[in-house]
Amino acid sequence: MALRLVSDFDLGKDVLPWLRAQRAALVAAGAGGGGPGVLENNYESLRVLNVERNGNIIYTYKDDKGNVFFGLYDYQTKQNEHLYTFEKDLQVVSCSVNRERTLLATSLVQAAKEGRRNELQPGSRCLTLLVEIHPINNVKVLKAVDSYIWVQFLYPHVESHPLPENHLLLISEEKYIEQLHIQVTREDGNRVVIKNSGHLPRERVAEDFVWAQWDMSEQRLYYIDLKKSKSVLKCIQFYADEHFSLMFEAPLDVSLSDSGFKLVNFGYDDLQDQEKLSKHPTLCVFTNHTGSLCVCYCPNFDSWEQITYSVLYFHKGHSKTFTATLGRVDSRVTKGITFLSLDYYVAVYLPGHFFHLLNIQHPDLICHSLFLTGNSEVIDMLPHSPLQSLSGPLVLDWCSGKLYRALLNQSYLLEFLWNTRLDCEKLALLHCVLSCGRDPRRLEAKIIQWISENISACHSFDLIQEFIIASSYWSIYPETSNMDKLLPYSSLLTWDTEIPGITLVTEEIPLPLMKVHSFKGYWEKLNSNLEYVKYSKPHLHYNNSVVRREWHSLISEEKKGKRRSTVYVRNILDNAIKVISNLEARNLEPRLTPLFQEEDNHQRLLMGLMVSELKDHLLRHLQGVEKKKIEQLVLDYVSKLLDLICQILEASWRKHNLHPWVLHFNRRASAAEFAVFHIMTRILEATNSLFLPLPPGFHTLHTILGVHCLPLHNLLHYIDNGVLLLTETAVTRLMKDLDNTEKNEKVKFSIIVRLPPLTGQKICRLWDHPVSSNIISRNHVKRLLQNYNKQPRSSMMDKSSFSVEFLPLNYFIEILTDIESSNPALYAFEGHDNVDAKFVEEAALKHTTMLLGL
Repeated sequence: MALRLVSDFDLGKDVLPWLRAQRAALVAAGAGGGGPGVLENNYESLRVLNVERNGNIIYTYKDDKGNVFFGLYDYQTKQNEHLYTFEKDLQVVSCSVNRERTLLATSLVQAAKEGRRNELQPGSRCLTLLVEIHPINNVKVLKAVDSYIWVQFLYPHVESHPLPENHLLLISEEKYIEQLHIQVTREDGNRVVIKNSGHLPRERVAEDFVWAQWDMSEQRLYYIDLKKSKSVLKCIQFYADEHFSLMFEAPLDVSLSDSGFKLVNFGYDDLQDQEKLSKHPTLCVFTNHTGSLCVCYCPNFDSWEQITYSVLYFHKGHSKTFTATLGRVDSRVTKGITFLSLDYYVAVYLPGHFFHLLNIQHPDLICHSLFLTGNSEVIDMLPHSPLQSLSGPLVLDWCSGKLYRALLNQSYLLEFLWNTRLDCEKLALLHCVLSCGRDPRRLEAKIIQWISENISACHSFDLIQEFIIASSYWSIYPETSNMDKLLPYSSLLTWDTEIPGITLVTEEIPLPLMKVHSFKGYWEKLNSNLEYVKYSKPHLHYNNSVVRREWHSLISEEKKGKRRSTVYVRNILDNAIKVISNLEARNLEPRLTPLFQEEDNHQRLLMGLMVSELKDHLLRHLQGVEKKKIEQLVLDYVSKLLDLICQILEASWRKHNLHPWVLHFNRRASAAEFAVFHIMTRILEATNSLFLPLPPGFHTLHTILGVHCLPLHNLLHYIDNGVLLLTETAVTRLMKDLDNTEKNEKVKFSIIVRLPPLTGQKICRLWDHPVSSNIISRNHVKRLLQNYNKQPRSSMMDKSSFSVEFLPLNYFIEILTDIESSNPALYAFEGHDNVDAKFVEEAALKHTTMLLGL
């Protein structure tokens, strides 16, 4: 399925065998109660209570007498440990253990059984206790109240030595949260006791809230309070010492009742009927290492035909409200909607109805997110039990007691990419697969294979273009922050095509108000994202528009014989040399395609200009990154662009089993060559619109295949429209390889007349033919007469050697000879070996006759 759930913990496999072994050992020893004894028919009481920051899992179970046992599964050692036993039949509300496993906090209520006497203190409904468990010793009552209490120890990032003080959160059903400071000391060697048990200092953290969520990994508390009937999201960050900070406040346009109360990730909530989940609003907060902040919200269901949910992308400054058509009207929604955090994505799904994979890094276009509905196989394979996203990729199935890491299933998504028919799904899947980042070389090879077989299957976007841009982006994105704002993620700027089964409304939202002024880690990145939304419009994504202008300017100057500063051009070409060296260093396998075997100055100029411009762009906007690192990032990025083009060409070359002799013109084209020519033409189309460089030698190979594969009129059409570029290397090979049959003469002449003047003059000297002699002669005469000033000549030439019957021609020859003799070094006639004098004479007479109208 699209989601891959990797099991990290399973009560049935990791705890139950240990409990049975403990039971067997107790029976064999003839022991009674007091240990972790469980009868077979009480195994169903086994359930997970909490998952701590270090991954340790706290669970509980009851024996046949109703005694409550607490156990801990060590995530690192994969070992179980018995923590404590209450020899009373109580129901556990919440439980947490400190990092050193010396203190256990728990809250309990009377078990719901008729005829039971009250095991708790008179007048109290919930008892909150703090127990010394290293070794088992004193029990301190923290609260004995008529409302439910949840407990959570803080786990600060500190060294491995024991902490002198522990901090415990108490979350009350009466809508307040307080923090207790618990000092511990060691007595009698290894015995840990509470130092200030008579009076534990406490302080209020939050109050008057209607919803709260705990982030165990980052030690953050998110909560919502209602101010004048408006919801405000707040976040508190807890630190290694006892202090905490309110980080931000953000107004929320969500509907929450003041009478409601909902906790997320504070352990197993056995007090709430799981079947009624769909009748309560679902709300959760997701963050990731890039500084994203998303709030996912789904109000009460009011229809069996469609469902509405919203995602507030605070790091982007807007929200999107989606309305999804439920795939099967006949099956009612019995379980709530599920939101899961998947790194760069958030998964939203309703088992049996739809699956939506939301791109949270680039949410602007709906086509970059995957939406599936109806009777899709993917929908049927989703987990049907409700999953709770804990922190990062960790998800817990409270019902079965299984802890998973939720990952995108790259191989399944690849398979789905091959089979899907919709352009929007192809685009979303392409980006999704690339974001997984596992074994990129193998992944790129599979995508290239898919592209080569579906090259004409997409109508809404260019497959090659999108692959080159997206893959280059993901190759460099993880190396430094803010790259998502500076490098293009997609070739698409807009998407207007409707996506079946879903509609959306996008709205701007108020940005969170940061309440602190010094930021580190995640908060620094979030603040950077918010600052970008505030001040950076239009977007700062790099494009090659400046490179395009400068490249055209350089080529134009070259054609006119002008030259820029030698140092400037040399620096640009040096950039290209660095890119090619960087590319070759990363790719040690020999290439099948004959690329990088010629200078191709035009492509090297384009390559070098892109390096120069991209480096300037990143230096302007990437703060705090060393210049040397930026230079390497730029080289890696441009190298990757070229490498992907080479990979596409290599794959096509290998697939069609082409050989080096395709470079010769004196043979007929095969179907394989035509297929490779078609791929090269599509590569050219993709790179031209984005103005991306091509590997040196690409145009030569493309032209050679074009001459092989195309009829003359098609070939000339491709040349005249700029699809085929006549490189000097390709035309030189053509002149040498093709003999002078009538058909080949036609090809040669058609190509020569389309060459730039300087290149044409060089090529003509390679073709021993009257046509080339005519061209050479014309060019020579043109050069002689360019600066001719009529002057009286001192002496007449010897007429006998050039005498012809046509007097005007005699006179013209005299003038040319006179100019040549006046400066032999300057006007020396080059290429005379291929000049047919008789032909030149006839051509000159014919030309003069035409001009005179005779």
